[in-house]
Amino acid sequence: MVISADREECSAGDLDVNATMDDDGVGVLRRFALTSARVALLIHRNRWRSRMKPIASIDEVTEKLAETGYVSGRALSTVVFLALKLGRPLFLEGEAGVGKTEVAKALSAMLGRRLIRLQCYEGLDSASAVYEWNFAAQMLAIRAAEARGGVGRDALGNELFTDDFLIERPLLEAMRQREGGAPVLLIDELDRTDEPFEAFLLEALSDFQVTIPELGTIRAPEPPIVILTSNRTREVHDALKRRCLYHWVDYPDFGREMEILRARAPEATEELSRQVVAFVQRLRSEDLFKKPGVAETIDWAKCLLALDAVDLGPEVIADTIGALLKYQDDIRKLEGSESRRILDEVKAELASG
Repeated sequence: MVISADREECSAGDLDVNATMDDDGVGVLRRFALTSARVALLIHRNRWRSRMKPIASIDEVTEKLAETGYVSGRALSTVVFLALKLGRPLFLEGEAGVGKTEVAKALSAMLGRRLIRLQCYEGLDSASAVYEWNFAAQMLAIRAAEARGGVGRDALGNELFTDDFLIERPLLEAMRQREGGAPVLLIDELDRTDEPFEAFLLEALSDFQVTIPELGTIRAPEPPIVILTSNRTREVHDALKRRCLYHWVDYPDFGREMEILRARAPEATEELSRQVVAFVQRLRSEDLFKKPGVAETIDWAKCLLALDAVDLGPEVIADTIGALLKYQDDIRKLEGSESRRILDEVKAELASG
């Protein structure tokens, strides 16, 4: 179960992840559908196993992540192992669409822990991330007390500010003791927030505690497993990074992206898949405002399949480019002869290689 800042809940079936990693530890997203039943079974089984013994080695991390559908290389497995061993937050940075968020989902399934997600946005403050009082319920309680009569102001105040009227947000939920161990706390797209929230988060992650004026300080009996992600739209403060172990997640190379596409669009012919991946790889070397991620590669391949395309051509590229590029300035750069030039070069490279 995933809990976001607005308390939306997702079923285990949303845990559809897979990734690969090259020898240098560059993580890439390889998505493929896991059934809800399979994921639920993994979480249940791993929750039972996690009570028996902790993760013992880097190789074990790799194996267990693979069981969830996330294939990890040595570098990522090492930093995940150290984060678990030392109880340190893990900071994952990289372009959008390369699989950073999926690491937290895979860890949740691997360890059999609950996943709590705080989706960051501009203007997010500590109140939205930690807790708020249920004012509507408090007003009803006040009116009910007035109707009964005989309730003092102090007594009523003590009744109103209790757990019964407290709405827990992700950070507070992560501090609560839970059966089966501390949850995995995903703080997603931290770069969308501003510096005041970073300063608050720095304190919360240092002591793993939050303070509610009416209730006092709540300390986590067992620190949550914290994963922070950033798309690097701005620099995150060094003080926060120093509290974490760091790993950069990059775009996949040609071979890895081919594996991803085979898993997510198996209907595509080998030749079409090679052309799609080679074209996308080439686009990432162009001067674009937003380079296409792995998700865009998959979406584009599915669009081509829906149009019964069996070969890339200038016309079909022009018709479907909106599945690959999301900014008009980038699309304009590929209009006319430019996309034809890139396509001709791609096909020539594939034919020679």
